[in-house]
This record gives sequence, structure tokens and C-alpha cells, in this order.
Amino acid sequence: MILKYPSEATHFTMSIGTLFIVSAPSGAGKTSLVKALLDGLDQTSVSISHTTRKKRPGERDGIDYFYTNHERFQVMVQNEDFLEYAEVFGNFYGTAKSAVQFKLEQGRDLILEIDWQGARRVRNQIPHCRSIFILPPSRQELESRLKARAQDSYEIIQQRMRAAVDEMIHYEEFDFLIINDDFELALNELKSVFIAQRLKLAAQQHRYHQRLKNLLEPV
Repeated sequence: MILKYPSEATHFTMSIGTLFIVSAPSGAGKTSLVKALLDGLDQTSVSISHTTRKKRPGERDGIDYFYTNHERFQVMVQNEDFLEYAEVFGNFYGTAKSAVQFKLEQGRDLILEIDWQGARRVRNQIPHCRSIFILPPSRQELESRLKARAQDSYEIIQQRMRAAVDEMIHYEEFDFLIINDDFELALNELKSVFIAQRLKLAAQQHRYHQRLKNLLEPV
């Protein structure tokens, strides 16, 4: 994996919405958990990345990823359009700065699914974001899940297992840790993080400014 960064940091202003970074090794169940979370939580969406990877069956442009070619991707890199970008198994993935800022300013919570290196870079630029790491219950279960996908060869699965170990070592850099052993329990824990963030004093003061003003008016 080769991670790239813009030459200069872009510091985002405080906004109503919160950026949540969700990281996990491949096969830990991150995608399924995030999808289930979105089904039960309003005002939340996933950041759609740009990628040079080919579409898989059932994937849609602008829904799963913004699919582009290497030439166009490099133009965006040169223009410093990405908050972060990385090369993973020969394909590039990048998060557009403008899309993130737009969603947060709308008051929506935004989920950014990236690895630990990208998470580290984003935290430096958006220090008020929240980061969550999802772990599988064991290496054996992780390998079993990767095999159950029936999408990759044995060699690719072994590559993913090695990458997973390298990824999991960095869980201590994150704000929250979830072990995805029982799916429903892990989902409830993930949802609790989002709800707790929305109930923080500063967020509630912004959201209910007029109501609080009315409540506290002198009698």
C-alpha cells in the first residue's frame, strides 16, 4: 500500500455535522455494519470515494464509488482535490475535500471508510472528527469470512490477511473500538457512538439555539 497526501494540510472549519472515520481490516464486517447503521439512522451518509478500480457486479457509479481512470485521478491529485488518497493492491482511492466539507456544512454526519494511515492524515486536518476501529473476534474468523466471499484467489486472501494484521496493530490510535463478534451487538455499539456525539453540549446548543433561548428567558 502506498499512501499519498496533499502537499499542504487543509484545515476544515467547525460545522454542525460530524465526520466519523470508520476503519477495519478487510473482512471485519465494516461495510455490513455501516449499511445497517444507515438504515436506522437519519442525517447520515457515507463519503463516496473516487477510485480507479473496475466496477464489480452490482456496483453503480456515483453510489458505490466515483469510477475514474488513472489519468483523471492524477489530475485531481495535482490539483490537490483530495483530503487523502492511497494505492491499494494496484488501484487508487481518494476522498474529495469539497464533498466532505459540503456535507458537514449541511449538518449531516458523514462516514469516511478509510485505513489507519488515511485516518491519521484526516485527523490532522479535521481534529474534531471521531474515529472508530472495528476488529474481528479472531484471525480464524477473519480468514473464514474472506474465504466465504468467494471473490478472491488463495494468494489474494493471504495478502489480505497480512494486510489485516498490519492494519489491526493501529487500533489504539482511534477514539472507539468495536469487536464485531455478535453483529447486532456491534451495530448497537456503533449506533451509540453516533447518538452520543449528537448529544454533546456544543452540538445541542447549535441545534436547539432558539429553543434554549426561549427556555432561559427571564420570567
